[in-house]
Amino acid sequence: MTEKRLKTGPLNLITDVPGVLVGNATDETVKTGVTILRCASSFVTAVDIRGGAPGARETDVLSPENLVGRADAIVLTGGSVFGLAAADGVVSVLSSKNIGLRLGVKGPAIPIVPAAVLHDLSNDGDKNWGETPPYRALGVKAAKCVGAEFTLGATGAGRGAMAGINKGGIGSVSLALENGIMVGALVAANPVGSVFMPDGKTFYAWPWELNSEYGAHTPTTARDNADPFPSHSRFSEQTQAGANTTIAIVATNAQLTNIEAKRIAIMAHDGIARAIRPAHTAFDGDIVFAVATAQKELPAGPEFSRQRLIARVGAAAADCLARSIARAVYEANY
Repeated sequence: MTEKRLKTGPLNLITDVPGVLVGNATDETVKTGVTILRCASSFVTAVDIRGGAPGARETDVLSPENLVGRADAIVLTGGSVFGLAAADGVVSVLSSKNIGLRLGVKGPAIPIVPAAVLHDLSNDGDKNWGETPPYRALGVKAAKCVGAEFTLGATGAGRGAMAGINKGGIGSVSLALENGIMVGALVAANPVGSVFMPDGKTFYAWPWELNSEYGAHTPTTARDNADPFPSHSRFSEQTQAGANTTIAIVATNAQLTNIEAKRIAIMAHDGIARAIRPAHTAFDGDIVFAVATAQKELPAGPEFSRQRLIARVGAAAADCLARSIARAVYEANY
């Protein structure tokens, strides 16, 4: 049997999913930033939270048992609790463009903008902002500069991030599946755990790398004999809950229901566990959003074939998220 050759999309970014756009805004003085994902229209959205210290906004509205189950944009941001204000800026920009829910004849459009935050308040950026944290303004800026191409590494929500003892950052990749289905991932990587094997060069995500996207470094030993708390993690420091997190978005052009998107988000968390050791600790606030632009119908077939295809998309999302985490750290450090 001939091995199937995996291919990325043309940009190898989440924006290879048609209709998806991304914008970064960075404050170099504060050493923080905001990253947003926008779609051409409101899109099916779900979320799964696995970290022990999450920081988020508007996640309950995405639950399958609730009314909306869709979003107009998703915000990833630094700044811990202060960063949640970035979503206010995005809401203002979108509403001014008449984007969002209409619950009556009168009143402005109501954009649904979930957000997730990471903690970058301990870096050496100037945090003396008094009563005017920069995040609302950064949200406005990011919302106004979305596009298909964007910068990776220490920028946007990843500007002040750390991955273990190394710089974290923004990472993104894509994967083209059969039947025209595209899957992509976007991540702001700030985990307490390590992304590197004990040699400090080989990413735990090395088996899933495509086209040397994060250095093509392979391990020199047959197995990882590291302690459960690897030396490149931050467990040797005074670790505090909420001071670390990996926040991410996976996207596909497949036509999914909200419940199916939730399954994709659940499966995508495996990518965090593949790329970071340890993952999903009490000190992390790991959150994964899953979005479906519903541009590509899943092929019809025998009983349970749809579920197999959804599993295929979920597995691809996990691989993409693992690759994105490694790529975020690679772009921030090399």
